Amino acid sequence: CQPVPKPESRVEVCDLNPCPPRWKVTPAGPCSSSCGLGLAVQLVTCVQILHGQEVLQEEHLCPVAEKPLTSVPCVVRTCSYEWSFSEWSECSTSCGNGIQTRQDFCLSSLTHKPVNPLFCRRFPKAIVVRGCSAGPCPEQEGTLSPGAELQPVTPATHLTAAAAATEHRHKDLDVPLEQTKPGGGEESTAKRSFLRVCGNLFLNATGIINMTGVESRDCTVAIGRPLREEISVTILESSLNCTAGEVLLFSGRMMWRTGCRKLPLSLINSRTNTLIVKQRVVLPGNGVILQYSSRTATKKYYQDCDQQLFGPQGEIVNPVQLPDERQGVVCRTFITVAPRQRVSIRALKTDLGPEGNHTHFNYILVRDVSTMKTVVFRGKQQFLWQSTGSQAEIEFHE
Repeated sequence: CQPVPKPESRVEVCDLNPCPPRWKVTPAGPCSSSCGLGLAVQLVTCVQILHGQEVLQEEHLCPVAEKPLTSVPCVVRTCSYEWSFSEWSECSTSCGNGIQTRQDFCLSSLTHKPVNPLFCRRFPKAIVVRGCSAGPCPEQEGTLSPGAELQPVTPATHLTAAAAATEHRHKDLDVPLEQTKPGGGEESTAKRSFLRVCGNLFLNATGIINMTGVESRDCTVAIGRPLREEISVTILESSLNCTAGEVLLFSGRMMWRTGCRKLPLSLINSRTNTLIVKQRVVLPGNGVILQYSSRTATKKYYQDCDQQLFGPQGEIVNPVQLPDERQGVVCRTFITVAPRQRVSIRALKTDLGPEGNHTHFNYILVRDVSTMKTVVFRGKQQFLWQSTGSQAEIEFHE
């Protein structure tokens, strides 16, 4: 180009319209917990570039649905936890049989401070209610305890015939057990499966769960397999918007994990035979597609007398301890139903031994897994118990 006259260089403004306001996130501060899961606070502001300068704007000018979280999960390092208890209260009665209670706390072994009880959920907990006696009441002297004619129940734990037949009919279908209905054809069944994936329980050995395009903000599914198995989940696709606060939560009896970024092709292992998956979305159409499978558990997380029930209904009979088993073993029954359902347990007949001037009795402990609250039943007490979530555990203490 040397023979051609070179024009003068100049700069022209190409656009005078400012860029729209956007969210600005400062690096997160220190983690609130010295070990385990905690929260870190990050400053989120609405800013706009005007004349080359960053100007602070009111928050409503930025997209509300895209606002990042002000608190984000953080993990410094793994730490262990243990149950601790307060002193026993005084006996609830001034005479006759009563109860004593004590408060339980989940403590961090590093800080020796109370933390959320969920951190201790995998550790066995001693009783928080026990019987006590303040001596016979004057009007009760010489009387016998009622209910002595009750007979002990037979040793068995099983589903009712109706529940077992329902489970057999659906064991080969790749749709949740609660979704299938007679008639409608394969096309309508698949359509119902897609539209009603949220709140369902999947019992097949393998399957694919599509949680994209669901209408609800929170979508929860459960996967269940027999004891002695564990579940592995691979995330095939994810369209979650992490900056908008969308997240995926996995929870089981021995694991708890959340995530949003780098989800595709990641692998999650339940370590037990049940897994709850909860998805929270903000923007319509977002979600994940999961593929799950089951295998024999690598470590034994159960006892030989433990049982697993998936419903929709069943009968539980206290298992009898065999002579060659070690003393003090606690037999448990795990109940898992669809996340949209709740559990009711009704005692038809109980006889846990005579009640007398002792502080320890045989007893039944029922635990609500979602809140980790426990209730103790003893003696010849009949009861009706209802859960707040879709999982319950029963322990038979002898």
